[in-house]
This record gives sequence, C-alpha cells and structure tokens, in this order.
Amino acid sequence: MGRLFGTNGVRGVVNRDFTVEMAQGLAASAGSILGKEMAVGRDARISSPMVRDAVVSGLLSVGCDVHDMGALPTPTLQYMVKSLGLDGGVMVTASHNPPQFNGIKVMAADGVEISRATEDRIEELYFKGGPEAAPWNMVGHVRDVDVVETYIEAVVSQVDRKLVSSRGLKVALDTGNGVSCLVTPRVASRLGAGVYTVNAELDGSFPGRGSEPTPENLGALRDLIEATGADLGVGLDGDGDRSIIMDEKGEAVWGDKSLSLIADWYLGRHPGETVVTSISTSKGLEDVVNRRGGRVHWVRVGSVDVSRAMVENGYLLGGEENGGIMYGPHHPVRDGAMVMALLLQILAERRRPLSELIAEQPIYSKAKDKVECPNELKEEVLRKLPGLVEGLDVDTMDGVKLTNSDGSWVLIRPSGTEPVCRLYAEARDKATVMAIIDEYKDRLGRLIAGLQ
Repeated sequence: MGRLFGTNGVRGVVNRDFTVEMAQGLAASAGSILGKEMAVGRDARISSPMVRDAVVSGLLSVGCDVHDMGALPTPTLQYMVKSLGLDGGVMVTASHNPPQFNGIKVMAADGVEISRATEDRIEELYFKGGPEAAPWNMVGHVRDVDVVETYIEAVVSQVDRKLVSSRGLKVALDTGNGVSCLVTPRVASRLGAGVYTVNAELDGSFPGRGSEPTPENLGALRDLIEATGADLGVGLDGDGDRSIIMDEKGEAVWGDKSLSLIADWYLGRHPGETVVTSISTSKGLEDVVNRRGGRVHWVRVGSVDVSRAMVENGYLLGGEENGGIMYGPHHPVRDGAMVMALLLQILAERRRPLSELIAEQPIYSKAKDKVECPNELKEEVLRKLPGLVEGLDVDTMDGVKLTNSDGSWVLIRPSGTEPVCRLYAEARDKATVMAIIDEYKDRLGRLIAGLQ
C-alpha cells in the first residue's frame, strides 16, 4: 500500500497518477471522517472542474452537504471553513505543479490542513474500499457560496488601511494565470495601493510562466517593476498560498529573508513570542528572533507541520524557506495575499525601500542539490549517515541535519516523490556552502554505492 498524501496533499498527473476515481474515493473517506458540512473549492487548472465534480460526488455519496465556493485561492477556502463553522474542506489543486498535474488538499474544521495522523486515517479507509454509502434519501446537497469579498475584508482588517493608503505605495503582481488574480489585486487596491498586474487572466495551461514562482521565471514581474516604479513585487503560485517577493530594484527576496523581515516587525510589536519554522530555514531567522527576545520552534519540512505546531501551541507566526508565511492573527496557514498586505504595512510604517529593509537581515549563503538514491535504500542511508561524521551536532528530526561549530550546516532528506536524497546547506559565504554541498554529495554518493 503506497502512501498517497505527500508533503502537502495528494497530487499526480491527471488520468494517470491522479484519477477521478481516486478523487471521489478520497473525498468520500475524508467526508466520512471529518463531518457532514464540507467546503469545496478549486483552482484554475483545465482539469479542476472535472476533479471538483468527482470530489463533490464523493462527499455527497456519504451524506455530506457541500458548500461549493467555486474558483478561489486555497487560503480563501481555508479561512472560510473556520469562519463559517464547517467540519472541513477539500481544495482541488496541485499548487505549483505543472498544468498536467492536479490533486487535493484536505483541511479540518479549524481551516488548517489535516494532521499527518488524519491523513493516515483517510488513506487507511480509502485502501479498505472506502466508507459505506449513504441511503438514497440521505445523500447530501450542494449549495453555492460566494465568499471572496468576506475573505478580502478579513485580510485588509489585519493592517492599518488608512496608513498604507496614505503612503501612495505601488504594487506589481504576477499572479501566474492562477486563482490569485481573483483576490490579491483587490486586496492591494482596497489598501489604497497602485496595482499593476501581469499574467492576471485565469488560464489553466499557465501560458504566462510556470505555476511555481521562481526568480528564473519572474522576468515579466521584474520588467513590470521597472516600468511602473513599483515599491513591491509579488509572484504567486497556482493556488495563491505561496509567494516570492521582489524589491523595488527587481531583486528576488528569498523566503528566509521575507520571513525574517516579517518576524522582526511582528516581534517588535510582540516581543518574546515564538516563531515556528521548518528545519530547512536559514539560521538568519533565529538570529532575528533571538535579537527580539523570542525563540524559534523547529519542525519537520512541510507547511502542514508548521501550521499544526502553531495551532497546537498557540503560536501566531510561522513560515518556510520557500516563501510560505503563516500569520496567525488572520489564519495560521500560508497566504500570499496576507503576506503582501503585511509587507505593505511594514513599508508604510518604516518609510524606507524594501531593498534596504532586506539588506538589514542576517546574511547567509544557501545552496541545494540532490543525489540519486533508490527508494528502498533511503532508510538505511539515513541510519548510517550520522556514523560518517564526528564532532558535529546531529539532528534527526527530519532526515539528518549536521551542524558545524561555526554554525554552517547541511540537511539531507529523502524525497517523498522521487528516488533521490535532497541536500540543503548554509554558511556565511558562497565558497563555504558550495564546499559543504560538494563534500556531502560525495559522501552520500559513496554511501549509497556501498549499499547497492
């Protein structure tokens, strides 16, 4: 029995790895476990209406009533699940994956993606053949619900609208032909910012760029910033929960840095609080949090783990190094529109260019790579890896993280979707971090070869 839920939901190539039968069965299993009142939303992918129909069918078949929220960003659906007091929700999306992919994200009554334990329960029921169907006269009903305006006002209420509006800030947005175009420009406009957009038409084939915002495919956003003199650029992924920020010079800001900036601002207002982040995030965040008298709560890689740690412990800020930031006073989930609103608030308060604010964040150099590793060897590789080093701090929370006395580190994690082990490293300078990557690629390669 293979695991279906990955780091963030279930995904696959449509009609090959991810089928309508799978979507229907998983939805039925989720509904039977989570409760009767369920929300459904979808992104703009070509296959999403088809998958949405399968999800709705599965939920209705076990007696769930469906609140169909239509096309909208994932964080909008998540916020509304909690706001409306529903039992859970299913979002049809493959997030940042290419257009041939689709999938589902399942959320609990608190509007946060379900825990790993609940994922296991849903999978177990699904692989056993699914729940018992409801009698003919007890199948559920569908109700269309328009929730976007409610969500927009909720985001705007988290910042000082009057202050932001008074500064005359300009925002450039690349919504990547995804569902963020239905929300994020309206949030910026409601805050009184000048709004300029590119790739702002819904198109499930993502013709403007790849659905994952990376510095390499945000050239159009960079050009838009230059042409308009925007103070802030935001590139969003396919379902609007994650974003990459650009400063007024068109320079990409990595997720570590944007998280550090927001953490510095937040802890300035709430000194001593805890920030949650994954083990792959830069030590620079810890430097900022410590300076403000707070502490970092480290978790495994994955937005689900960050959000769940926030909910379970009452923490109000979290994030990942890939650009996902969770602002608990609004909702403890990744939310690209909320991040944009917070950055506008910070720019309005500090009255300085974003590039200067980012330059003040701790400077570290990071690198990533991977080594081919057969799936059946991954567990043995992780078991043996700590024995190859001496004198290093070893953390096995998620893969193996090795930290040197100078604070530089390397994290080795098995991929959940490919026959590879991924390497993440960080040091004070590029030469050192590349030397670490080269060293551990070699060590890892020799270890894997010796096990074959």
